[in-house]
Amino acid sequence: MKKILQLATICALLLSTVGYGQEKENDAVLVFTKTEGYRHKSIEKGVETLKELGKENKFSVTQTEDASLFELGNLKKYKTVVFLSTTMDVLNKKQQTAFENYIQSGGSFMGIHAASDTEYEWAWYGQLVGAYFESHPNNPNVLEAQMKVVDKNHPATAHLDTSWTRTDEWYNYKNINPDIKVLIKLDEKSYKGGTNGENHPIAWYHEFDGGRAFYTGGGHTNASYEEPAFRQHLLGGMLYCLGRD
Repeated sequence: MKKILQLATICALLLSTVGYGQEKENDAVLVFTKTEGYRHKSIEKGVETLKELGKENKFSVTQTEDASLFELGNLKKYKTVVFLSTTMDVLNKKQQTAFENYIQSGGSFMGIHAASDTEYEWAWYGQLVGAYFESHPNNPNVLEAQMKVVDKNHPATAHLDTSWTRTDEWYNYKNINPDIKVLIKLDEKSYKGGTNGENHPIAWYHEFDGGRAFYTGGGHTNASYEEPAFRQHLLGGMLYCLGRD
């Protein structure tokens, strides 16, 4: 009888350990891609990339354009909610409140590219994402530019040199939240069309209203998601949001 009890105890410990490992290593991520304005052709490539990163790093990705999923009970299933090039008004008032409650309950947010071109009338969201899109270069929109990595003590930038040159669509921002912690700045001398001057953030993070938020302005082009350095940048942002930093 004693041996049976010992064996049962060992089995129970093993099962609890396995369950804990699976929960820790398979964080659920919701990727929201609804658009009410311009729709980026790179959205599908971005979703594919996040799913690939998830398989490689043990987090699961669910993509949706169904705003009705923004209900607190459902949102709590996810460790992080990603707005991937969403545009304009994508949530109604009830859904906005649910998302606010999710962040206030310790949830996290990751914004990619046009996430800053979203919900201009929802001030709380503007503070969460960190800034709103104001403009970008025209003719052409996509340009090579040099960036300055100003903080390498973050998983989204630890792999980068202090100078990073790449091609993308570069946003100018307005209503920049003074509390964001800037990781990367654009060097406006390296391209035409910048309007933020010396302080032109392009990637940042911060803690906000009980949760975490990370934003990167990159990701306009399909080619972005093929770049190893940019993929690692996205992964680092995700690891921060998942609390694995």
